Formats: sequence, C-alpha cells, structure tokens
Amino acid sequence: MEVANKRPVNGSTDSDAAGASKYGFRPSNTSAPQDNDSPVTSPVSPPYWVQGHQRSFSQISVESVPKGGITLQDNTDGEDAKNKACWAKSVQIEDHVIINDNRTRIGAFVVWNINVETLQGGTMRVRKRYSEFDDLRHKLLQTFPNSEAAMPPLPRKSVISKFRPKFLENRRTGLQYFLNCILLNPEFSGSPVLREFLFS
Repeated sequence: MEVANKRPVNGSTDSDAAGASKYGFRPSNTSAPQDNDSPVTSPVSPPYWVQGHQRSFSQISVESVPKGGITLQDNTDGEDAKNKACWAKSVQIEDHVIINDNRTRIGAFVVWNINVETLQGGTMRVRKRYSEFDDLRHKLLQTFPNSEAAMPPLPRKSVISKFRPKFLENRRTGLQYFLNCILLNPEFSGSPVLREFLFS
C-alpha cells in the first residue's frame, strides 16, 4: 500500500510552521485569537515595533512634548553678564617711536602708540613695548589656560631687521590684531591682567 505525501491544505509544511514559530512569526494564513485592545507584544519584537498609543502626529500638542525638549528663547533684549564686561569698541596702533636712536642703535627699542576707542565714545592712548605685549599674553595664558585658541600669537622677533620699515609695519598689524582679539573678547576684557597692561 502506497502512502501519499500529506500536505496541509494551506500549502505550508510542518517544517515551515516550526521555523516560523522559532523566530516568533505566525504564518499569515493561520488563525489565532487576537486582542484588538492590546498592543503587539511579541517577545522577540524590538521595542520600537510595539505601539503604545494610536495617536497620529497631527494630534500631538505642545503640552504632550516631554520636559527637556528643545525650546527657543529670545535673548535679543537681555544683557549677558559677560557682554557687560566689554567696554572697548576698537583698537588701533597708529605709529611707533624708536627710543635711544643713535648711529649704532645699541640699546634702542620701539614703543608703539596705541589708541583704544571705548563704547561710550571716549579714547585712551597707551604706549607699550613689544616685551610688554609678550608679558600680557603670557599672563593671560596663565589666567585662562584653556583659552589659547582665542589668543593669536604675537608677530615674530628679529634681531637683524627689527628697525626696518617693512618688518615694523608687519609687527604693527600683528600687534593690533592681537589687541583687538583681547580687548573685544568679554572673557579677557574684564581681566585684572589686561587692566594692569593698560594702566601701568
């Protein structure tokens, strides 16, 4: 007597059903009781497959956004404490004077004439040597050790060409840029180190 291969009416084999149940899937044509009121809670489903509520995006209100979300705030009218520390409007190094200028220029040095314009409309005139700029930068780095990126380097030194016009012009623009970065930065502008540099 010959036994015919028996297949289920729906076309799936026993191995198909075993494989489907192994990975947590139910064949589409098998019937199983389902509770329409409860969300899908298959033990192998990722958590983002589970639908906790049926509300669409159009029904979500501002009140339903969880605390800690991104919010906007208008700060245009308010004054930050750091911004109050800014008092300078611009800095210009107008020219220089060579002190102790003689034939040999032994012991001679350059003094820079600095003009600082304040936000109130006043001006300050300061005269400083390059070594004082160097000292200012060194003290600022000690006071603000994590602010080196906001502090540009000073122009290079040169023993041979330190009195040549082109070298002095490059030094003037470099020192002016350095002072603008310091005086117009609210972190540095209220520092006692800067006050000492300007008023000593």
